[in-house]
Amino acid sequence: MNLVELTESIIKKIVSEPDSVSVKEFDTEEENTIQIEALISSSDMGKVIGKNGKIINSIRTIVQAASSLENNKKVKINVDSY
Repeated sequence: MNLVELTESIIKKIVSEPDSVSVKEFDTEEENTIQIEALISSSDMGKVIGKNGKIINSIRTIVQAASSLENNKKVKINVDSY
């Protein structure tokens, strides 16, 4: 399973503007680490992050579990708005 597609799928189900979601993977200097960046509209930022970051931490946990099944790399997910 592609981790970027998984992340994008989860986020699109949460937000009210799914067409504005953009998720990409970036290179990182850290070994065995995958960096995923999600761009969402500023109006959906609270829905994705959640109170005290609970929603985004849950998304990270799900994607990390998928990574451990596939390639066992550490996953970092950043969310920004545009």
